[in-house]
Amino acid sequence: MTEKKNIAIMGAGLVGSLLSLYLAKRGHKVDLYERRPDLRRNTVDGGRSINLALSDRGWRALKGIGIEEQVRQVAIPMHGRMMHDEQGKLTFQPYGKEGQSIFSVSRGGLNAALMDVSEPDPNITYHFNRQATDVNLRTNQVQLLNLDTQGTETIQPDLLFGADGAFSVVRGAMQKTERFNYEQSYLEYGYKELSIPAAPGGGWAIEKNALHIWPRGNYMMIALPNIDGSFTCTLFFPYEGERSFAAIKTENDLLRFFGEVFPDAVPLMPELAKEYFENPVGSLVTIKCFPWSYGGKSLLIGDACHAVVPFYGQGMNAGFEDISVLNQMLDSFEGDDWEALFEAFERRRKPDADAIAELAVLNFIEMRDKVADPRFLLRKKIEAKITEQYPDRWSTLYSMVTFSDLPYSYALETGRKQDKIMRKVMKHIQSIEDYHKPEVQRLLEKQLVKKEKLKKYKTEESL
Repeated sequence: MTEKKNIAIMGAGLVGSLLSLYLAKRGHKVDLYERRPDLRRNTVDGGRSINLALSDRGWRALKGIGIEEQVRQVAIPMHGRMMHDEQGKLTFQPYGKEGQSIFSVSRGGLNAALMDVSEPDPNITYHFNRQATDVNLRTNQVQLLNLDTQGTETIQPDLLFGADGAFSVVRGAMQKTERFNYEQSYLEYGYKELSIPAAPGGGWAIEKNALHIWPRGNYMMIALPNIDGSFTCTLFFPYEGERSFAAIKTENDLLRFFGEVFPDAVPLMPELAKEYFENPVGSLVTIKCFPWSYGGKSLLIGDACHAVVPFYGQGMNAGFEDISVLNQMLDSFEGDDWEALFEAFERRRKPDADAIAELAVLNFIEMRDKVADPRFLLRKKIEAKITEQYPDRWSTLYSMVTFSDLPYSYALETGRKQDKIMRKVMKHIQSIEDYHKPEVQRLLEKQLVKKEKLKKYKTEESL
């Protein structure tokens, strides 16, 4: 793109802030408008953070703009899941091969780091306490309420990006246009943020380099480490039912419940009752829509067009990958046909956005009840053996999603095929030693040949 544009980004969260850096690097003038105050000077959304799991797709986007090392200063590697059973017994499940990790980052800490990097850029300007009240997609005019002065202002950028999250105002305007498809679905679960403080004298009270999970069938609690020695815990719990948010009404109810199901966590959580009753219950929503653009003047990106539940740790990573893909496409587009660019972008990313939405819900089921199942754990060990024996022909679904840049849609489709193979293989396996039986090896080889033939056929078909 040769012509420099005046660009407005609605939303100065993670995706909006990173997008501003990429656009400013190309010489565009970027203004970000954020409803909330500057989070570096004010605490916002208290009790709603959910720590984020930064993985390869996110790191690639950060590296592309040269800020990978700054972010590593506020990130903690997690090498696997640490499972806590009801007796407090621990089981560690590595995420991938040796050296492969996901990274715990504070949403606010990462957002502040991105702002600190982008704000000194003369092409980037932040406008806080600005609430979009009306968006005219035909003229690209946005009416804003200044929450400091209660005055109104109108902007009319050349290009408008909606990076304003799951309840996007820009998307709300698109929903009023013809032939716009929109779908949202809520889980019957909410979440509540809790915490484990740093150990006396500093340091971490439980294993630092792990994502801790207390799986309990139809609910669970997780904990991610912070750089100050604390852990951010999240209780995922049904809204209604015998064991649910609705059922816990008093401090005695709470302590009785936690003492029964999370006994090893209770001594680590001195502020449990205070946090539980003060922090709000957050909802878990999946949002799908199409198209993501309007008239070559406006484009949705990140959660605004594909919000997902947090159970694959890919919401932020998917939003960051949107930016990487858009940046690659900007390299190959000539002239100033932004409408063609936006349409090509949304067609390319929509299948992957739908795929990670499905994968996130499936991973919730795995995390809350399967990870404690001995049969499931055996299957994971067998998959690791197959990956080791056939590194060019088999990669686990988790590795494809988390440790590669393979399209999410490809990972989902391949994962389904591999699931069918594993179901057949596991019928012949009762222990890890059974993997080496000749009949198991013959069956596996036969299934892998079928998988490769199908992959080749698909590739030729697409060509």
